[in-house]
Amino acid sequence: MTYINELLFGVFPYIAGAVFLLGSLVRYDKSQYTWRTGSSQMLSNDRLFLIGNNLFHIGIIALFFGHLFGLLTPTFVYTSIGMTTGAKQVIAIFAGGFFGLICLAGILILAYRRTFNPRVRRTGSKMDMFILYLLFAQLLTGLASIPVSTGHLDGEVMVRITMWAQSLVTFRPDAATYLMDVHWIYKTHVFLGMLMFLVFPFTRLVHIWSVPYGYIGRAYQVVRRRAV
Repeated sequence: MTYINELLFGVFPYIAGAVFLLGSLVRYDKSQYTWRTGSSQMLSNDRLFLIGNNLFHIGIIALFFGHLFGLLTPTFVYTSIGMTTGAKQVIAIFAGGFFGLICLAGILILAYRRTFNPRVRRTGSKMDMFILYLLFAQLLTGLASIPVSTGHLDGEVMVRITMWAQSLVTFRPDAATYLMDVHWIYKTHVFLGMLMFLVFPFTRLVHIWSVPYGYIGRAYQVVRRRAV
């Protein structure tokens, strides 16, 4: 079990991270015509799609940055302002549960549409379905971890998971030991998250790299009605 734990949470994260970065660079260099969202909005631009799309993106963006700052913020940063690890865990439970349910509602709508709308299904790929259901599984395990987290509100397990993440980014060799004895639901959630990084370059998720930040400060376009 120690060997498997080290392989999954000490070695695999670096493999997934390397494929994530190098694979994205290679795809951008070799297959720029495939670097797109692959949106199916034109095929079925109904109200249900707009609702599902908005719910999914609101939820997934909030969850991503919540996990990013929650895992990589050193403990002394929030304890220095008087926040305990237990308080941080409670905040994470409520915020994660709220945005997790929003994202889950959105992904259920999108999955239903991609599965049962004939036009959308024909234009999709197997990888589209795979990443959609992988995200769905990741959300379910994240939400399933909430009841487990309420059984230990002291924040001790949360600290171990953050120490694992911070040990990885600082290349400490003992990172996997922090997850050795945590509940299997956390391990599953973490593994699925790393799996998403592994397959990221081979999916339409690469469009995340091309977020059009320039639109924020861009001047308004002038649109005039054609004279009759």
